[in-house]
Amino acid sequence: MWNPTSNVFFRLMLVAFVVSACSRTPEPPLTPALVPAARAGQLVHASYYGGARWSGKTTASGEKFNPHDLTAAHRTLPFGTKVKVTNPESGKSVVVRINDRGPFIKGRSIDLSQQAARELGIESRGVSEVEMLVLDEKTEVRR
Repeated sequence: MWNPTSNVFFRLMLVAFVVSACSRTPEPPLTPALVPAARAGQLVHASYYGGARWSGKTTASGEKFNPHDLTAAHRTLPFGTKVKVTNPESGKSVVVRINDRGPFIKGRSIDLSQQAARELGIESRGVSEVEMLVLDEKTEVRR
């Protein structure tokens, strides 16, 4: 036999489940356990992405990608984290802001915007070894 109170309870539970499943999990705080070596600076492989294919696409952080901004993608660093990236061959450095997830190719640690790669002098290579150093929150990032 149909019971109106059990039907209401079932619907409320269904709504609660759907709402909780759709909520976002906050970014984990930046802790030494997440990036111990990046705090001290480490040599990693970097690639870059940009051009018409990616321009204007929504990044994992929700903002539109602009290949002319100094931004980067990293798999674990929280969005907004500032990272100093240095080309050890030339000594050129840029400070980028993490706004996307990636790279998703084994052996690469950071995906730079096209502008960041250009300023480092690695744009023509596609992939290059760079030094990556996580900075504190007071560091300014030029747009």
